[in-house]
Amino acid sequence: MFIGDDAMRIDKKEILMTSALPYGNGNPHLGHGFEFILADIMARFYRLSGRKLIYVCATDAHGTPIELRAKQHNMSPEEFVKINHEKFKKALKFLESSVDNYYITHSKENEELAVMMFKIAMENGYIYTKDIELLYCEKCKRFLPDRYVKGKCPKCGAEDQYGDICEACGSTHNPKELIDPKCAICGSKPITKKSKHYFFKLSAFSKKLEEYITKSDFQEEVKNYLMDWINKGLEDWCISRDGPYFGFKIPGEENKYFYVWWDAPIGYLASTMNYCEKKGEDWKRYWMCDETGIIHVIGKDIIYFHYLFWPAMLMACNFSLPDYIHTHGFITIGGSKMSKSRGTFIELKDYEEKVKDPEYLRFYFAYHLSNKVCDIEISNEAFIKTINNVLIGNFVNLSYRILSFSHKFLNGDVKGKVVEEYVEKSKKMLKEGREAYEYWNIKEAVEKALEIAGLGNTLFQKEEPWKKVKEKENIENVKNVIVTLLNMIKMSSVLLKPVIPSVISKIEKSMNKNLDFDNAGIVENEYHIKKPEILMKKIDDILIF
Repeated sequence: MFIGDDAMRIDKKEILMTSALPYGNGNPHLGHGFEFILADIMARFYRLSGRKLIYVCATDAHGTPIELRAKQHNMSPEEFVKINHEKFKKALKFLESSVDNYYITHSKENEELAVMMFKIAMENGYIYTKDIELLYCEKCKRFLPDRYVKGKCPKCGAEDQYGDICEACGSTHNPKELIDPKCAICGSKPITKKSKHYFFKLSAFSKKLEEYITKSDFQEEVKNYLMDWINKGLEDWCISRDGPYFGFKIPGEENKYFYVWWDAPIGYLASTMNYCEKKGEDWKRYWMCDETGIIHVIGKDIIYFHYLFWPAMLMACNFSLPDYIHTHGFITIGGSKMSKSRGTFIELKDYEEKVKDPEYLRFYFAYHLSNKVCDIEISNEAFIKTINNVLIGNFVNLSYRILSFSHKFLNGDVKGKVVEEYVEKSKKMLKEGREAYEYWNIKEAVEKALEIAGLGNTLFQKEEPWKKVKEKENIENVKNVIVTLLNMIKMSSVLLKPVIPSVISKIEKSMNKNLDFDNAGIVENEYHIKKPEILMKKIDDILIF
C-alpha cells in the first residue's frame, strides 16, 4: 500500500492491471471503449517507465440478464455470451489495446478458483447458510433472481427497476424491498417462499476495510462515499442463487449456484492464471506476493463491489489486496449518460464505421481525463475541434513539418548545437508530464506534450529556417534550430506515446528510435531522419455523435 503524498505513485517494478469485466449481454459501446482506452494508456505508460506490467481482463459471462437475452435470441447462454465475447475481443483490437490476456469468466480456471475461494472462506468461518424468504412465481414455478423481478425502487420510487440495483439513483436493494414487485417473465405478482442460501460475512470485515480505505490513496470522493457505507453498517452478502441459473454450481448442492458477483471478480484471477499457464509462470506471484502491485480500473457504478466486497473476499482467502483502484465517470452526451431511449447510445461499431481511426477517440478521452471521478462530455463539435485544432494543428503538424524539412532540405542528416533555452524548458515539461501520469492525471500529461509542441512552433516561426535554407543563408543556424526541434519532438512524442501509439510509431520510424521515458530526455546533437509517413489527417465535418 502506498500512503502519504507519494501514495498514488506505484513504485513496484512489477504490476498487474485490470479493467472492469464488461458484461457479455450486448455489443461493446462507447463507455466500454472509454474504460479500455483509459486502462491501456496507463498500462503503456507504466511499461514505458520501465515497469514490468501485465494487463488482463475478461468478459463477465454469468447471471440472469445473459440468460434472459439469450432466450430472446433463441440461443443457449453459452452460445450467446461466446458471440459477444468475440465482439469485445475485436473491439479491444480496434482500439489498439495492449491487453495481454482477454479471457471469459465461463471457464475452467474461473470455476476452479471460485470453488477454491468459497472453500477457503468457509473454512475460515466467513461463509454460513440460513433460510431466507424469496420471491417465487407460482405461474413460472421458479424462484425469481434479481433480474427476473421488477418494481418501484424502494429508495427513490423510480418505476420498472430490477431487483438488485436502481438505474435511476444507483442504490442497491433486495428484490423483496421492491414496491409492487412483478415477475419479469409473466408479469404476475410473486409470493414469498423459503429457501436455504449461502452468505458471505461482509460485516466481519468492517474494521479491516475501514483501515484499508483510510490508509489508501483512493480518490477522495470515493473514500468519502465508501466511509458512508461502512459507517451505516455493512450487511452480509448472499452469494448463492436458486436454479435455473447460468453460472457455476456450488459444491455439494444440486440446485444452488454462485451469484454472478461471487465469480465475476474472480475472473481477474482466472485471466491471470490463464495467462500464466501459457507463459509457464505462477499466477500466485501476482495475487499472493507483496512485491507485485495490483491496479483495478473501474466505472463509478461498481464502486461498492470493487472497494468493499472484492477486497473482503481477498482478505477472507489471504490474497493480496489492490494497491490502487482508479474510478472514472461516465461518457455523457448532451449532459446526460448515454441512453437508447434518447437516441444517444453509441456502439463502438458505429464509431468505427464512421471514423475508422481509433487514435482520434484515444486522444479525445486522454485530453479530458483528470484523476478525479468526472464524467466526460462528448459532442460532434467538441470532438472535431479537439482533433483538428488541438492535436493535428499543433503536435502533428509540427512533427511532420520538421521531419519532412530534415529529410528534404538537409538530406536527413541533421547535426548541430541545440538552443539550450528551448531544450531546458522542454525537459522540465517532460518531467512534469511524467509526474502527471504517475498521479493518473492524463489530461495534464497530454497538455505538457502540447506545450512542448507549442514552444517548438514558436521557435520554428521565429527563426524561419525554410527561408534561410532556400537562400542558403546561415545553414549552421538552420541545423541548430532543427536539431533543437527534433529533441523537442522526441520529448513531446514520448508523452503522447501511451495515447496515440500508431502516430508516434511513425515518428519513431522516421527518427529510427524507440522512445521511452528514460531515453526521450537525453539531448542529442545528431539525427538521421528517414522520409516520414503522413501522420494523421483532419476529420471531415461528419456526424459522429
